[in-house]
Amino acid sequence: MNLLKNNQECLNFLLDSLAEGVFVVDENNICYGNKAILDMLNIDKQELKTVDFPDFIKNEKLKKHFYLNGIRRGEELDLNGNHLSLKYIPYCSRERTLAHIFIIRDITDIKDSQSQLIEEKMSLDMIEDLLEYAYEGFALVDNKGKIVKWNYEKLLGISEKDAIGKAVEDVIENTRLHIVVKTGKKEIRNIQRIQGYDMVANRVPIIRGGKIIGAVGAVLFRDASEVRIMAKELIELENKINEYKGEIERLQGSRYTFDSIITQNPKMEYLKKLGRTAAQSNSTVLILGGSGTGKELFAQAIHKASYRKFSPFIPINCAAIPRELLESELFGYEAGAFTGAKRGGKPGKFELANGGTIFLDEIGDMPLEMQVKLLRVLEEKRFERVGGNKKITLDVRIIAATNKNIEDAVERGTFREDLYYRLNVINIDIPPLKERIDDIPLLANHLLVNLCEELDMERRELSKKTIEILMNYKWPGNIRELRNILERAITISTGNVILPEHLPERLLNSRGYFKRNVEKIRPLKDTVANAERQAIINAIIKSKGNKTLAAKKLGIHRTALYKKLNKYDLDL
Repeated sequence: MNLLKNNQECLNFLLDSLAEGVFVVDENNICYGNKAILDMLNIDKQELKTVDFPDFIKNEKLKKHFYLNGIRRGEELDLNGNHLSLKYIPYCSRERTLAHIFIIRDITDIKDSQSQLIEEKMSLDMIEDLLEYAYEGFALVDNKGKIVKWNYEKLLGISEKDAIGKAVEDVIENTRLHIVVKTGKKEIRNIQRIQGYDMVANRVPIIRGGKIIGAVGAVLFRDASEVRIMAKELIELENKINEYKGEIERLQGSRYTFDSIITQNPKMEYLKKLGRTAAQSNSTVLILGGSGTGKELFAQAIHKASYRKFSPFIPINCAAIPRELLESELFGYEAGAFTGAKRGGKPGKFELANGGTIFLDEIGDMPLEMQVKLLRVLEEKRFERVGGNKKITLDVRIIAATNKNIEDAVERGTFREDLYYRLNVINIDIPPLKERIDDIPLLANHLLVNLCEELDMERRELSKKTIEILMNYKWPGNIRELRNILERAITISTGNVILPEHLPERLLNSRGYFKRNVEKIRPLKDTVANAERQAIINAIIKSKGNKTLAAKKLGIHRTALYKKLNKYDLDL
């Protein structure tokens, strides 16, 4: 009995010393597990005695592999990213199964090594393919200039077995590879004459531990003329890409981003931030603001910042389309829908914008009957072409804009209240330019740069007095008016500086540039001086800045005119 007990303890000690995990289940379903299996499967030793096999295995997926069918088997398992090898061995005696043995081995390191070997083999194969096909030919030499690897057979007609071991200068015409081995200096894109052709070659030394152990030479182009052909093809390809780029931008219909909105005004900065937030959702946006404030620019920026940026941006001006054509413009029509309809029908703006964004500008001018149809489309996400009965599913972002007071229109009954609330999910109210006076110098200089590029004219800058006049104007036409005024100023100016006389008279009058105070009686000499000053300003404006012509109109010499300009401190 003591011997049997000692043998059992010895067996347990031996099993606990193994790296492999072992389960032994006898015919009475009593289980033994060694230390490795308990650690491997995170099993409490006490559970082996109190819980039936294999219920103490917590991983349900793993538990399914521990079944007792008396048939020897082996398989691989995955446990929490580790690879396990499982062997099941029934122990039989006299055709009777006395015990079931499970042996589990962690083979993660072996699997990782196998994967690494496979990856390295693939890398070597790829490098070999690269060397084989990337160059017209290449040669690898040792530190004595002897060839150790060769791939010039197609180019020179010399096989690798005939080249290996020979001095490279004896095999390749006009080579400098043996020189590169001595100097350690690489030679890139050198012309090398081989068999009557000027070939383009690279020669690079191989350095390890500060010592030159060899060099590699490769022919990039069989003939230098190929480089010129390739350069021409690249230029043509670049032009074609730019052409396609422009076409894609034209089809998408949008080119402005939030970076295109130039401002340092706190409210505008907030609206840009709100616009970026709106772009991340699919909610409808209503943009309010006067004519020329940049409503479409904001709409394009929202589209460009959204996940729909690679899909179309389709703008439509609801006020510019006749009432009777608006429905067919928005929703399209089928063939024969009305007299003059195109054969095959025509898609509408909503259909063209599907997947992208539709911008409904001047939504406040949309007729009431169309407002009803638009509301139905927004709610159902489907529509029909005019004259059609097929429902088209709609996946489009709606951005609407108006320069009207939409809430007043709702109160007057000219705009549907339910449509207003459907559109007014995110509201962006752009302030007029007169409320962004701090932005005028920034905007004016930005527009000036762009206009000079568009008009292909030399760069201009604004004088201090010109900026002062711009900042004191009320800007009823907002940024659009500012742009038009600057374009006019660039066109009529002769120098590089935009002066007050290059601005329209309405701006100068609004600043009081021409006003004379007649309510207060002044000394005669002051009145005469003021009249003379005003006459000089008028003459220069009428002469479009030409001082010689202005002097002629005033009947004085040009030198006298310059003296008077200095006298009256006129920077014109």
